[in-house]
Amino acid sequence: MRIAMVSEHASPLAVLGGVDAGGQNVHVAALAAALADLGHDVTVYTRRDDPDLPERVPMTPGVEVVHVPAGPATAVPKDDLLPWMPDLGAWVADDWATHGAPDVVHAHFWMSGLAAVQAAEVHGVPTVQTYHALGSVKRRHQGVKDTSPSGRVTAEATIGRRVDAVVATCSDEVRELARLGVPASRVRVVPCGVDVDHFRPVRGATGPFPRTRRHRLVCLGRLVERKGVDTVLHALPDLPDTELLVAGGPDAAALADDPEACRLAALARQLGVADRVHLLGRVGHDDVPALVSSADVVVATPWYEPFGIVPLEAAACGVPLVGSAVGGLLDSVVDGVTGLLVPPRDPESLATALRGLLADPARRHAFGAAARRRALTRYSWRGVAAQTELVYQSLTSPVAAAARVEEVAV
Repeated sequence: MRIAMVSEHASPLAVLGGVDAGGQNVHVAALAAALADLGHDVTVYTRRDDPDLPERVPMTPGVEVVHVPAGPATAVPKDDLLPWMPDLGAWVADDWATHGAPDVVHAHFWMSGLAAVQAAEVHGVPTVQTYHALGSVKRRHQGVKDTSPSGRVTAEATIGRRVDAVVATCSDEVRELARLGVPASRVRVVPCGVDVDHFRPVRGATGPFPRTRRHRLVCLGRLVERKGVDTVLHALPDLPDTELLVAGGPDAAALADDPEACRLAALARQLGVADRVHLLGRVGHDDVPALVSSADVVVATPWYEPFGIVPLEAAACGVPLVGSAVGGLLDSVVDGVTGLLVPPRDPESLATALRGLLADPARRHAFGAAARRRALTRYSWRGVAAQTELVYQSLTSPVAAAARVEEVAV
């Protein structure tokens, strides 16, 4: 099968850790590679954000990344990219006219959906949409801080009614899509995945440096306010002899110029825990398993989280996670089995949960072992790709193609 993916701001080749480079980049890269391993040819279309980028770059065998000239060839915040989606869609349609249309196109993020639908309608290609995050949820939790374009929620609802299938990543998203009026018959649930070979337990790991306290907590991900690292800082005074390592954001040398890093460092000083908090900056992909494995507990306390790959990475490394009971964590963390869930923005509940778990090594070990088993059986990228492949096949069968032609005719 020839598969096209559109990921307008999240290139699978991007360096992770920046404001707009995170889970979606990982998802697109890993899913594309896993589909190629199943024998498919995958082309990923992403916006060119550097004039020196070649138009077409082989990523792995069976996967090619195409840099589309839509908008300025420089980094642009994703929320400012909407005006160039028609250009992106038109360019993709022209590329298909030259190189042949794919059997299916899978859009990642809502703006990618606008471009994918535009190109697909020219060539009659079945379209799949994964939102990765919904504007209605973002607006609910960020309020006036939400920088999304004003028409995002309406556009997401329209896309959901125009595409052939929507792949939701968790049950919480299914409920939100229903509120948007997306037909339930078009929604399939396929979770995000994790590389269970790369993310695995590393015995005796110390991470970037030896631990200085009896217990170690690790937070990792983009350094943005909604990730809720400040909640962990507020809990830390009630967790004696416990250090916190925070990985993410720019390289360590640039942390002094990062607003969120500065905010967290100032808060740590204010709370009197600065000597137990270590902001690491960006940690290389190859070093993350050792960092995670060095933790007694991984902590993820976002205000909201469309899915979140950190719980999967912790699980694959056999480390229990304490996280917020929001979004994708409601699916990826089995409360009382692979970790613990607490209310978001609740430092007291977080401290209580962590205190009990840190004091019980046997329970931590049981949680970690259960998490690793669940990662292997439910979240491997090969399994996720196989589930995604079934969605594609349901849209490309002769019966589905005939039905689509009939719908267009009507």
